[in-house]
Amino acid sequence: MAIQITRILAIAFAVLLLAHASLSAGDRFTDNEDGTISDHELGLMWSKIDNQGNVTWQDAQRWVRFTFPTTILAQYDDWRLPTTEELASLYNDSKYYDGYESDCGAEVKIVRQFDLSCAWVWAAEEAPVTARLYDFRKGQTYMDRKAKKRGYRALAVRPLGPNKK
Repeated sequence: MAIQITRILAIAFAVLLLAHASLSAGDRFTDNEDGTISDHELGLMWSKIDNQGNVTWQDAQRWVRFTFPTTILAQYDDWRLPTTEELASLYNDSKYYDGYESDCGAEVKIVRQFDLSCAWVWAAEEAPVTARLYDFRKGQTYMDRKAKKRGYRALAVRPLGPNKK
C-alpha cells in the first residue's frame, strides 16, 4: 500500500514538473504581432522569419541592418546578426519535438515561434574569408566561406527595449 502511494505521488510530482516546465518555456517568448518575437530570457527581440532566400554573409549583414527594419511595424535601427550562442538558444532538442520541414526541404528544430525557410543561419562571428553558421537540423555550428549562399539565411536580432543610439 505504501509503495502504491509513493508511486502515485511520484507520478503526480512528475506531471507537475512537466506542466511547470512547459509553462516556463511558453513564457520565454512573446509574439509581438509585428514580425518580431521578444525573448524575455535573453533580453532580445528577434525577427519572426528569416530573409526567405539564399544569401551570402555580406548580404545577410545588409538584410538585418537595412531591409528587415523596413518590413516591420516597430521601427528600430539596431538590428544585427545573432551570435552562435544566441542561435543555439533557439534550437529545440526535445525528443518530443520533431521540428518541421522548411521551404527548402530541410527538417529544422527551432522553437515553434519561429519560421525558418531553410536550416542554416548566418551568425555574427567571422574571420577574413569565412563566417560561422548555425545548423538547425543538427544543432551545431560550423564555418563556411562568406561568399557561399546556397540554403543560407539571415535572422535579425536586437536588444529588447528602446534603441541604443
